[in-house]
Order: sequence, then C-alpha cells, then structure tokens
Amino acid sequence: MTEVDRERAGYAAMARRAAAAVLACYSTSFGAATRLLPARQRADIRALYAVVRIADEIVDSAAGLAGFDAAATLDAYEAAVRTAADKPFHTDPVLHAFAATARRCRFTGEQLTAFFAAMRADLPGAAGEPGAAGAPATYTRAGLARYIHGSAEVVGEMCVHVFLAGPPTGPRAQETLAGARRLGAAFQKVNFLRDLRHDRHALGRDYVPWVTDGASKSEFVAEIRADLDAARASLPELPARARLAVSAAIGLYGELTDRLDAATWDEVTGGRIRVPGPVKARVLARTLTKRS
Repeated sequence: MTEVDRERAGYAAMARRAAAAVLACYSTSFGAATRLLPARQRADIRALYAVVRIADEIVDSAAGLAGFDAAATLDAYEAAVRTAADKPFHTDPVLHAFAATARRCRFTGEQLTAFFAAMRADLPGAAGEPGAAGAPATYTRAGLARYIHGSAEVVGEMCVHVFLAGPPTGPRAQETLAGARRLGAAFQKVNFLRDLRHDRHALGRDYVPWVTDGASKSEFVAEIRADLDAARASLPELPARARLAVSAAIGLYGELTDRLDAATWDEVTGGRIRVPGPVKARVLARTLTKRS
C-alpha cells in the first residue's frame, strides 16, 4: 500500500467513525443491535442511519431557525445524497461513508425518492392536511401510510440491501423485503407513540390523530405487534449475523412496545417511555442465548 493509499484509507475510516458517532448520539437501542453485525455491515448500517438522521434533523430541529430555509436545504441534501455514489470523494465525512455504502449495496433511486418525499412532508406547512388555525398539521390514515412507506419502510429495504450486499434475489426475495418493510413500520409506529407529546406540541404535527386515549392506544399497539410478528417471520431469509442483529432489534422494540402497552395514557402523553440500560442488556443477552 502506498502512502496515498494509506491516506485514502485513513480518510475513509474517519468518515465511518463520523457516521458511527451520529448513530451513537441518537439511538442506543438500534445502535446496540448493530453491534451484533459483522464490521462491514455495521459500518454500512451506520452510514445509512447517519444520512437518514441528518435529513430528519433538517426538517425537525433546524427548520425553526431564523433565516434557515429548510426546504432549500433539504432539496440540496437530497441532490447530494442521490449523487453521492457517483463521486469518489466527499468533503462531508458522512456523505463520504454513505457513498461507499450506496455503491456496495446498490440502493435505488426509487428508495431515495420515497424517503425524501416523506421528509418533505414534514416541512412546516407541508405535513398531512392542515387543521384549524393554530392546530397541529394532521395525517389521515392514508397519508400516514404514504409517510411510513417513505420514512421507514424503504429504509428497511435498504437495510436488506446492506445485509445481502445488494437487492435480494431468489424466490423469496419479495417476502424478505416485505418483512423489512413491516419492521421499519413497527419502529416508526413505536416512535410515534414515544414522541406523541413532542410531535404534537413542539413540532406541531399529529401523525396519529385517532390515538386519543388508552383504548385507541391499545389498538395502535396491536398494529405494532402485528408488524413485529411479520418481520420476525421473515428472519430465516437473512444471513446468520444479520438475523441475529435484526432479532435483537425486534426484541428491544418489542420491550418498548410492552412498556407503551402497559403505560397509562397520561404516562404516554406526559413523557418519553424508555427501556433502562440493564433491561436492554438482558434483551440482548436473551437474543444471544437463543442463538446458542
């Protein structure tokens, strides 16, 4: 390896660490599950997550900044992400890491288009159907299904591309992708319940306006459980290490689902339901024990 090769490798390693830092900052549950993946897949999932998170931050935390044009910034970021794989070098470390992942895993333009369309729906004044003056922007069930497809289901598909180093093939390819979509949907729905207060009162969005009390919460939890069950049924189609990591993620989000189910309506709307660190460790240990 020449000195230039070493410098390039060093820059790529730094870019992967930058993407890993984004995941570590935002998601302990998902991050814990990714540690069960082989190094290459783990790096690719982190790069994918980092790009998704940055797009989310553009429409969430940054959109309210004075003088900040969130729509134009999201458009520019989408253009950069969509063309990232075509360029051998990026000054943005996260994009540099993502570009290598996108080339290796062959993400599709359709997946990226759907994802950014969902992000665009979260821009101020764009989400769902406007409510009465001063009311949160709300989603209908059909609108929410479209949103979940772009914000979560296609991300699940891209994770499958990571696990298989490209799109799935063979007679059960569509079943594999369907399971990944259901898992992405489950994760997103869990987050809707966990972030209900923040979304409605801080961001002015109501993703699930029909969830208004304990009974409707229980119905929504039943949807989440059905999604998790469907995702669990597709696990045998994944490589062994990916199967282990996804199983751990299902276990962690299943624990969150149980806690959301057990929580009162006041508890759900009063704060963010969390899984304590020791409980997460037990869930991961249980996953590893089942494997052995």
